[in-house]
Amino acid sequence: MTGHQTLASVDRPQEFAAASPAPPESSIWRYLGLALSAALLLLVVGLGVLLVVIPKMTGATPLTVLTSSMEPGLPPGTLVIVRPVAAEALRIGDVVTYQMVSNDAKVVTHRIISITSSSDGSRSFIVQGDNNSAPDDDPVLAEQVQGRLWYAVPYVGYVNNVLNGANRAWIIPVLTVALFGYAGFMVAGGVLDRRRTRSRAVDTSQPGATREGAAERS
Repeated sequence: MTGHQTLASVDRPQEFAAASPAPPESSIWRYLGLALSAALLLLVVGLGVLLVVIPKMTGATPLTVLTSSMEPGLPPGTLVIVRPVAAEALRIGDVVTYQMVSNDAKVVTHRIISITSSSDGSRSFIVQGDNNSAPDDDPVLAEQVQGRLWYAVPYVGYVNNVLNGANRAWIIPVLTVALFGYAGFMVAGGVLDRRRTRSRAVDTSQPGATREGAAERS
């Protein structure tokens, strides 16, 4: 007796890992915006520390270099922080800020090149700009000296001019709060984007493929 037998072979379903969806373009711009806001926030906070916090805590004074007399070390636009110092502590080579006339608001920042001590113990200083060919016209008395250079930051002096006076009291806090708010907004948006991406990944399925074949033999 001749019969036909049919054998069906069924392959097991093949599982394919679903490819992760590419991040939407809006997420990329959001991350870039977040990085930019973080950088700006650090810049504003750093300027606040340099211009406000450190001078207030130490009794120092922030000033802006306006001329080229101290180039190349202190070019125009440099922020100089000057800290009060006793006249007895000053040495040749120190950079000092002094009033051209006692009790006058106009000041000059130059380097001490010579010190003279009188019989009564008082001291006077010969100063000169690093970029000048001759010393300043008159000796500087101890009471004219406002302080000694503590540290300097190039170009930040222009910012100090903008934030000088009453402006400084509100501009830096407002900028800081605004940048914190913007950073928070960007972080919240990024969290929502990730949740939406995960939701789409769960809803998207990749079905396995089933193949059936038949073989006949007699």
